[in-house]
Amino acid sequence: MDLTIHIGALKLKNPVMVASGTFAYGEEFHESFYDISKLGAVVTKGISLKPRVGNDMPRVVETSSGMLNAIGLANVGVDAFLSEKLSFLEKAKATVIVNVLGSTVEEYSQVAARLDEAAGVDAIELNISCPNVKCGGLQFGTDPKSAADATREVRKAFTRTLIVKLSPQASSIPEMAKAAEDAGADAISLINTIPAMAIDAKARKPVLANVTGGLSGPAIKPIALRMVHEAYNAVKIPIVGMGGIMNATDAVEFILAGSSAIQIGTANFVKPMAAMEIVEGLESYMHDAGVSKISDLIGVLELS
Repeated sequence: MDLTIHIGALKLKNPVMVASGTFAYGEEFHESFYDISKLGAVVTKGISLKPRVGNDMPRVVETSSGMLNAIGLANVGVDAFLSEKLSFLEKAKATVIVNVLGSTVEEYSQVAARLDEAAGVDAIELNISCPNVKCGGLQFGTDPKSAADATREVRKAFTRTLIVKLSPQASSIPEMAKAAEDAGADAISLINTIPAMAIDAKARKPVLANVTGGLSGPAIKPIALRMVHEAYNAVKIPIVGMGGIMNATDAVEFILAGSSAIQIGTANFVKPMAAMEIVEGLESYMHDAGVSKISDLIGVLELS
């Protein structure tokens, strides 16, 4: 079975990535569960220009068919990432995609420029769509012009594969996807989490200290599938789909909807081996379906 796919100039051994914020920097999974070099790619925690401590606790809560998080983009900052975290990923021979965040176009560009200097960074994922921070980022994910401006400037700063992560809060996913494509993105990824909240009825208070957070997991999968399908019909660049993928069947559905690759997020918390089981499951599906190349399944959804 040929599971290789291309995202821009990046060739992946299989289409399975792990989503930003659900896999830390890869060390714990590599040491305790499986060889992370066997994944299509590891997408790191979001990296900002300066370190961020994130939101107050509690900042994670389970919900029906999913989870809410309001981590607040806590991370070590780009300098510490390059000096303390990247070497491990290089030694593990992982394909590395760094999620990049910022409050301004200048911050995005500065982080991208620093990462462009690092040989071990294969691609970046521009996070213009985080719903659980109080300032910065989200405006770029809901306004096509702002998204295009951010993408265009980061494209100047980063010479390798550039993926732009779209927000489900955009009024038009096709319009946002086209704006990113026209501004120089090599691929888009979607969807990010959906703003939501949980309430403690006994205490009569929100469960999360941040009040609201981002909903992920199986609860958002139908929404994500619809948005991937819409984006696939709007752009020619590859799509990385995510949102509630828990097993290989879910992954196949996203590929049929138009995803060239997929990301595993919430499933990593429920079953640490999920990503590798999905790689194996894709091979089994292809064998049973008589398909030799995974790329032959991209976007072949039968609509009539």
